[in-house]
Order: sequence, then C-alpha cells, then structure tokens
Amino acid sequence: MIKKSSRLFSQFVLYWRLLRLDKPVGILLLLWPTLNALWIASNGPPPLSLLLIFVTGTILMRSAGCAINDYADRDFDRFVERTRERPITSGQIAPWQALVLAAAIAVLAFLLIASLNALTKWLALVAALLAASYPLTKRFFALPQAYLGCAFGFGIPMAFAAVQNQLPPLAWAMLIANIFWSIAYDTEYAMVDREDDRKIGIRTSALTFGQFDVLAIMGCYALFLFIYAAIGIALAYTFAFWLGLIGAAICVAYHYRLIRTRERLGCFAAFKHNNWLGGLLFAGLAAHYVLV
Repeated sequence: MIKKSSRLFSQFVLYWRLLRLDKPVGILLLLWPTLNALWIASNGPPPLSLLLIFVTGTILMRSAGCAINDYADRDFDRFVERTRERPITSGQIAPWQALVLAAAIAVLAFLLIASLNALTKWLALVAALLAASYPLTKRFFALPQAYLGCAFGFGIPMAFAAVQNQLPPLAWAMLIANIFWSIAYDTEYAMVDREDDRKIGIRTSALTFGQFDVLAIMGCYALFLFIYAAIGIALAYTFAFWLGLIGAAICVAYHYRLIRTRERLGCFAAFKHNNWLGGLLFAGLAAHYVLV
C-alpha cells in the first residue's frame, strides 16, 4: 500500500511539473492582463463569479498549453539544457498521456464558461486554437513571441465580451499592448536558450533581433507602457493608476540592468520579474477604482 501510494504521488508530481504548476510565474503573466481587462470592462471590480471563472480558466488553459507545448517540442527539448529533464522529453510521461491530459483540461475550461454569452464562448475557442498552434510557430515564424502574446492576451477580449457582450477598440488596444509586453519578456526568456535554439533550428525573437535584442526589448516595453499611458489619459485615471505605471517603468529599468550583458542568469531573472511589473500595473489600476 505504501509503495502504491508512493508511485501515485510520484506520478502526480510528474503531471504537476508537466502542467508547470510548480512555476506559477507563467500563470500570472496571463492573469495580470486578464484582470486589467475585467476591471476596465466592469468599470471597477467585476462580479465575484466572473472573477473566479476567469482566474480558474486562466490556470486551466495555461496548464493545457504547457502540456501541448511539451508534446510538440519533445524532440527538441532534449537538446536544450534547461528543458531536457521535462517529463515527456525524459520519458517519464508518454506523449499520448500529455495530449489526453491537455484535452481533459480544455474540456473543463469550456464547461467553466458554459454560463457565459455566445461571444465569449467563440472567443474561448479562438484562444484554445491559438494556444494549441503556438508551438508550431517556432518552426517557421521569425517572431513566435508575438504569436504567444496574442495567445496569452486573448483573455482580454474574452473579458470584455463576458462583461459587455461586445469588443470595443479598447480591448484590441490592450491586446496589442500585451503583444509588445510578451515580445519583451519572452525575448528575455529566449536569450537564455539562444545558443541551443540556434543549433536545433528553432526560431525565436532573440535570434531574429540578434545584436539588437536588448534595444528591441526596451522598445517593446516602451510601446507597452505608452499604450497603457494613453489608456490612462483617455479614461481620466487618477494618481493611483499612474503610480502603478511608474512602478512598472521602474521594473523595466531594472530589467535593462539585468539583461544588458546578456548573461543567462540575468535574462532569466528579468523574465521572472515581469510578474512584479504586471502586478504593479494591475495594483495601480485596481487602486484607482477603489479611490474614485
């Protein structure tokens, strides 16, 4: 009985790692822009039921996306130092198991939004297709990070659809901002694996930008912050929002210090620190609605 329990626990840990639930930074990078959209679309805190649906759905879809990504990259990950011990690549989980698990999680996510309007459901389907197809873009697209930003940010139009049953221009502006942010932080991430990716033929923005990688990252951060500043002006946000935006800008300056020498540890630390950037921006936004 003890041995059986131990085996079950070990298998559970493998699935936990496959879904990256041991690395919540990825969940938060999806969650912050979704929360921003929910608050803006609702003109304040959204209904608790809607908040729970989107938070849970974000966790589920990110988990399913990780399983699909590892399935698609299973023959590449063995050549990358950082990924060669992932459960599928190391042979601890069969590829078909990852697909079954991803499909089951996706079904749960769709059941979660069963009570929402038709527009939100259609957008959820598009989001699922984007997440599932993202791994393939690394084979041919020079900037797969832009595609990732669209996939990661699709909670934004879904939030507007769920609250307003429409997609105003503001939703698309926020999605574009998220694409720039994703290019910035995922290029930092790609800089960690640059040499391995070059050897195996994977396309990444770190390789595409080449010697201009740091400049491109800073430019994408600047465009991201500019769009949110424009939103703040258009919606007449108070000082609380601007404090959050300033905090995000300070994070960007810190990231420059981390990545300017292109050392792997610094680039990876900058990637993970984006959680704080997104959190500060949301905190300022949420504080605005508390104070008005």
